[in-house]
Amino acid sequence: MSVGVSLPSRPEPGDQRDPLDALVEQAREAAELGVEEVWLSQGLDLDAIAVAAILGREVPGVRVGTAAVPIYPRHPLVLASAARTAQLAAGGRFTLGVGMGNHQMIERIYGVPYHRPVRHLRDHLRVLRSALATGGADVQGPTVTARLDASSPGLARTAVAPIPLLVAAMGPQTLRAAGELADGTLPFLAGPRVLEELIVPTITAAARAAGRPAPVIGAGVPAVVTADVAAARVQAERALAHYAAIPSYRAALDREGVAGPADLVLIGDEDTVAVGLRRYLDAGATDLRISPVAFRSAAERTRTWRLAAELSADVRARVV
Repeated sequence: MSVGVSLPSRPEPGDQRDPLDALVEQAREAAELGVEEVWLSQGLDLDAIAVAAILGREVPGVRVGTAAVPIYPRHPLVLASAARTAQLAAGGRFTLGVGMGNHQMIERIYGVPYHRPVRHLRDHLRVLRSALATGGADVQGPTVTARLDASSPGLARTAVAPIPLLVAAMGPQTLRAAGELADGTLPFLAGPRVLEELIVPTITAAARAAGRPAPVIGAGVPAVVTADVAAARVQAERALAHYAAIPSYRAALDREGVAGPADLVLIGDEDTVAVGLRRYLDAGATDLRISPVAFRSAAERTRTWRLAAELSADVRARVV
């Protein structure tokens, strides 16, 4: 059980540093504050898995993960190779988080048909699980085919620590796929009610029926420790507005009973934000990722990340 932080997917206003250098420095800052886990989203410029590999090598001790890399348009064998590379670079501290992505973006930008997405997710996960475990896969699915013998001389013989595989899922069908074929889920903008009523019971039942261990439920929660609540709220509304038009997020927002994504952002002093984060743990989240959508300064980021480290240590102490 941990409380990690998501690093910004783009440079902060006024930051003239190389974006990769900025991410490395921010990961170091988070680690120095006591944060043990950092997460990266997939943008259109830097590759999240490659960045995770670099952070894992440059910042010893910190765990790194992706939340999440779209399964379109990459073949799962290609994705598995990248993940194995990151795991080696990070010394066994890498977690691969994948997701289905936004179909409008997938089709408009990549020109890839968003065809039978749940079926594609299942086929993709079958290949990915096999490739991560053995290096090879023999799967002929309706949407994905992979035939690679694990004993092929073209595969590296280097041992790779097991790579946790998580899926960004919030709907019933994708949650069942994640429970059966992956190690857990990475919901974002799914409030405590949605976790307790839908996500936790659905994925847990699917994992149990498949004979798999209890799943990881790593909830992504936008939060900021600040004295200027009103300004942070404006920033959050601006950053999150587009999620309200994406069907999967809209369904989760409606189920939670909130008008928009900004209503789920935890804003205030340390005590206020900590109380809000604990509500997610009480609802069944096993882990938390604090999202940076409402940060307006390095000082706010530092206060928030320090709280994440303190809460993570507190949660672990209670579990022990």
